[in-house]
Amino acid sequence: MLEVQSPAGSPEGVIAAVQNGADAVCLGFCDFSTHDIANGFTHDEFGRALEYCRIRGVKAYLSIDTLATDKELPKLAENVTEACRLGIDAIVVPEPGIMMAVRQAVPEVPLHAGDKMCIHNLEGVKMAAAMGMVRVRLAKELSRKKIYYICKNSPIEIEVFVQGPQCICYSGLCYMSSSLGRRSDNRGMCTMPCRLNYRSSGHLIEKPLSLKDSCLARYIADLDAIGVTGVRVESAMKRPEYSAIATGIYSKAAHRGKITTYEDLRMLQKLFSHQGFTDGYYTERHGPEMLGVGEDEDKTDSVIFSTARRNYLNGELQRVPVRFVGAVREGKRVKLTAMDDNKNSAVVYGPVPLPAFHTELTVATMQTQLHKTVGTPFLCAGVKCTVEPGLTIPTSAFSDMRRNLFADLLEQRKPVRFRQEGEFLQKEQAPGHEEPPILTVSVMRSDQLSREMEDLQPGIVYIPLMELDFESQALHSLLDNEAVTVAAILPSVIHDNERRKASDVLGKALELGITDVLVGNIGHILFARSHGMSVRGDYGLNVFNSESLHALSNLGLKSATLSFELRLAEIREISKRMDTELIVYGRMPLMITESCIVRNITGACTCNNFTGLVDKNSAVYPVVPEYGCRNILLNSRKIFMADKRRATASVGLWAERLCFTTENALECVAIMKRYMGTGDYAPPGYTRGSYYRGVE
Repeated sequence: MLEVQSPAGSPEGVIAAVQNGADAVCLGFCDFSTHDIANGFTHDEFGRALEYCRIRGVKAYLSIDTLATDKELPKLAENVTEACRLGIDAIVVPEPGIMMAVRQAVPEVPLHAGDKMCIHNLEGVKMAAAMGMVRVRLAKELSRKKIYYICKNSPIEIEVFVQGPQCICYSGLCYMSSSLGRRSDNRGMCTMPCRLNYRSSGHLIEKPLSLKDSCLARYIADLDAIGVTGVRVESAMKRPEYSAIATGIYSKAAHRGKITTYEDLRMLQKLFSHQGFTDGYYTERHGPEMLGVGEDEDKTDSVIFSTARRNYLNGELQRVPVRFVGAVREGKRVKLTAMDDNKNSAVVYGPVPLPAFHTELTVATMQTQLHKTVGTPFLCAGVKCTVEPGLTIPTSAFSDMRRNLFADLLEQRKPVRFRQEGEFLQKEQAPGHEEPPILTVSVMRSDQLSREMEDLQPGIVYIPLMELDFESQALHSLLDNEAVTVAAILPSVIHDNERRKASDVLGKALELGITDVLVGNIGHILFARSHGMSVRGDYGLNVFNSESLHALSNLGLKSATLSFELRLAEIREISKRMDTELIVYGRMPLMITESCIVRNITGACTCNNFTGLVDKNSAVYPVVPEYGCRNILLNSRKIFMADKRRATASVGLWAERLCFTTENALECVAIMKRYMGTGDYAPPGYTRGSYYRGVE
């Protein structure tokens, strides 16, 4: 049976979710959860919420939604240790480094891979399993066929997002909020600039980066049939009544086989999404019909909200199965035993039965009495009775015995399961390279390569895998140059049905002598290794702390690109036990989208003729094609650090990368010369990114 999971942003949100059938709730209890969740619980409230769930057989998951720096990791370890003591059932982590820190602190608590890991293929699931995860929350962009393939072959549990707001960008790869305003989505502080209006030359479309809320309520039976373990209803940032209504609809579909009706969908739409919902990713319909504005809940329909609130505050969902054994014998006190699903048992004794002058007690009567569990979380799952004839007892005696049995069982369900605690120990400082970092370059198009670039001898030239022109003289010349390493950049997203094409090209690259690949997703590490390639880590791995580097080193990576959301001071503190690289020039990617921005706006695949999106301040954000008819939205301004190389060279880096996107071949060479100290190039309107200001 599907597990229905509802995030709860407050103590009342926990009650709303549990009383409407949630099998699990996802909570925040630290500064490392989504901001709105983190402010919802005090220490005591969190403990009481977990006890409330534990008594009712509902699992409670701690959600860590934000990246953490080295200075923040000890506090994170303290938080998860305390959550373990209070009885958390599992912890959802956003990246391998935090996973390692959590594993040290609480080695016995199960770990789930969160959606910020952007796991979207089977090899990503297998990698998560190899790292010790027991469940993966898949990327929201997957279709039914892709989810089915993963479930069929997965060694661990699979969880799918089914209801709530969704960003047009793959989770974990959205840097728009931090680049434009310091508040990072990867730190749980997104300002949602994707919900704003943008225009494009010659085309008008309202909010081209804003998607309608997702709703897969009609597909619950299908998700269960294809092997999904859990479905996630997003409600943490909404009022408890939303959780009550949405969770109730999904719970009935998952637990009772109730078909989601038009009235159910109309209720959700009326209250929370007047423009309707989308199931475009699940059904593989990625067109402009997915676009829309996620609206706040309708505050005018107070009757529905007040009814929902009254029901969950005053009711008690009967869900914990209890089996009874009773014995009624002449001359002996009535004995009742109850056992719950956790094998807790309670025994009570009632009065000595009296002779029956009118109506004698029967097995059927006793079963009827023991099925009366209204007002408790218990549900009678069976009664086995022995009743001698000719006897009776007062009805009130049954009420007292039931009450005492349930009180005893409730107390037995409260204690927290003991789990072994560990100790988080930060890695000894390894400052990294003392010599000046080498210069590497990445291109977006093969026509950016030139003989002049080769003559400048960058340490590595990264070229997108699908841009490799095996007939190109420039490429062959680079490969013949012993001073330059050529590496292929794997696409940020490779779904399982796209693997074969990428595999064929990677095989040809290896035959040509390319042995290094740059990957930005943990799901691509095994893929690259299976072709005999050496793996380097790209920015998409969100390396934010020393534990992240240690994890990637354990996975066998040769080098790793540090997050461009870090400050230089934070980069200096990272223990560099492997080669680290930093992007010091270029238009940073703000988004990677499954839904094609260009096609949504123009109605056709015209990527090469699309100038980009323009905001209200006339800043232009280029949109470029990515493998699989996806898009990368680039920043309007370029990071420029050529005049700050003394600062970047002092933080222990192995390499500094120049990231070429919209530049032509001549511009690429001019920029390289400036970074080598022999040119005077400077882009107009550049930015220092987050390297000095940091992100929240």
